[in-house]
Amino acid sequence: MNRIRPQSRRRTGTGPGRRTCAPPHRFVPPATILALALVIGSVLIFGALNDTQSPPEPSAEQAFAPPEAGGTASAAPPGVPPLPRAQPVRIRIPAIHVNAPFTKLHLDKAGVLRPPPAADAHLAGWYSEGTAPGSRGTAVTVGHVDTPAGDLGVFYELGTLTKGETIEVGRADHRTAVFTVDAVEAYDKDRFPRKKVYGRSERPELRLITCAGYVRGAGYQRNIVVYATLTGSKKSD
Repeated sequence: MNRIRPQSRRRTGTGPGRRTCAPPHRFVPPATILALALVIGSVLIFGALNDTQSPPEPSAEQAFAPPEAGGTASAAPPGVPPLPRAQPVRIRIPAIHVNAPFTKLHLDKAGVLRPPPAADAHLAGWYSEGTAPGSRGTAVTVGHVDTPAGDLGVFYELGTLTKGETIEVGRADHRTAVFTVDAVEAYDKDRFPRKKVYGRSERPELRLITCAGYVRGAGYQRNIVVYATLTGSKKSD
C-alpha cells in the first residue's frame, strides 16, 4: 500500500462534512481495571470534505495470531525494563511520516476522555492521568484522522502500520522510548474489546487509537488500534 508523504496530506473534492467519530463508552482508568472503554467513537474525527474516502485499515495479517490452547493472543517477546514516569512530548512513526507533539488529555465530569483540540488535528493526545509511555503498564494515545477543513490528521495512516515497525516517543526526561508494533487491529465500535485494549500489563506497552470505517450518513463505525511494546530507549537529541 502506498503511503502518503507529508506534502500531500490533504483530501481533494468537496462534499458534506463527516459526522464526528465519538467515543461510545466512558473511560475508566486502569486503577478500576478499565471496566468501561475509552471514548473513541465520534470525538476523533470532525469531518472531511471528501465524503467518499475512508482511512486505510490493517490487513488480517497484521492482527495477533490466534492463541494456542492455554496461551494468549499476543506472541510478543518480553519487553525491556520499564522507564521511570516522564511526560511524553513528541511521537515519531517513521513508516507513516508522523512527527507530532503531544497534548495532555483529561476526563470530563461524565468520565469521558476529552479529545485533542479540533483546531489542530496534528496533535497526538495522551491520557495524562494514566500510564506514561515507557513506564510499566498500558499507555493510551489517540489522534484525529482528519479535520473540518479536509486536511489529514496525525493518525490518518495508522491502519497501514505493520508488525515490527517502530514508534518513538520523546519524553521530558530527555530520553526516547522506542516501541515495536506487535499488531494492528480494527474493531466495530459495538464490539470494541475493552479489556484487551486497556487492560493491565506488567510490561511497558503502548496503544495508538483512531477511527475508520466511514459510512455515509452514519459516520465512522470502526476503531483502529495499534499494539506496541517497549523494546529500547535512547537519549534524546
